Amino acid sequence: MMLSLMAAALMFAGPTETHVTLEATPAPLHGTMLRPAGEMVAAAVIIPGSGPTDRDGNSPLGVSNGSLKQLAEGLAARGIATVRIDKRGIAASIPAVVSEAQLRFDTYVEDARNWARLTAEQTGAPCVWLIGHSEGALVVQSAAADKDAPVCGQILLAGVGRPVGVVLREQLSVQLPQPLKDETFDMLAELEAGRTVENPPVALMALLRPSVQPYLISWMKRDPAQLARDYDGPIFIGQGTTDLHTTVVDAQALYSAQPRSELNIWEGINHTLTEAPADRAANIATYTNVNAKIAPQVIEDVADFILTPR
Repeated sequence: MMLSLMAAALMFAGPTETHVTLEATPAPLHGTMLRPAGEMVAAAVIIPGSGPTDRDGNSPLGVSNGSLKQLAEGLAARGIATVRIDKRGIAASIPAVVSEAQLRFDTYVEDARNWARLTAEQTGAPCVWLIGHSEGALVVQSAAADKDAPVCGQILLAGVGRPVGVVLREQLSVQLPQPLKDETFDMLAELEAGRTVENPPVALMALLRPSVQPYLISWMKRDPAQLARDYDGPIFIGQGTTDLHTTVVDAQALYSAQPRSELNIWEGINHTLTEAPADRAANIATYTNVNAKIAPQVIEDVADFILTPR
């Protein structure tokens, strides 16, 4: 009877969640490992997007539906272990922050490589998948370019397919009045050339303040399409049609650069990987809905790609 009860308990046990720490300077980085209840068949690291986005995909700027945590839970149900992380300066990794003036895109790239190495060590997997959402997709592309990193392949979710300068101009062109737009575009051109700009207009300080300009320069020099073209491993590209931040154009740019990749266009899915209408207000309302569920198709497609024999 006792053995039967133990067997039943094991049968219905859920995935195991543990805290993981990555040694770093000036302080460790932190994340969560979610192991499947049964046999682990693959492992992945989930890299969140820009701004103060935490390991679960939430942000104090108005995102609380836990999309990345839901993704991890869905993958665990398919036998895929994941580590989802707090970036430097975010949530549990706040002590690891460096000054804004010292931060570079390369910092996040090297952190992603180190998370891949740690995850491979702790799971025993020969390599791990890198899953990047939004800006995290470009971090994944850059990290996977290192052939010595134990990376199985790239999962790019709602990522950009064009250099960030191009995307910023597209977004700002509909937000700024003409005189300010011209000044902004001139400043972006200087940053793209690797030169900082003094005294940005007050209206642009949030985006182009002097302390953040070195980071923008390091970010702008990366071309997502070229990175895709140069990568010889598996690439999964996923993009929703009601995404308000990245577009199907971006996904198609990545796919055109690397036709060996797998392109998935999800109808009616927004930037948080949730079903949402095109209407902006209704779309954004899903960001703060703690009960909003990640679209099952997203989990299914990502898991299928990871588990495809190669």
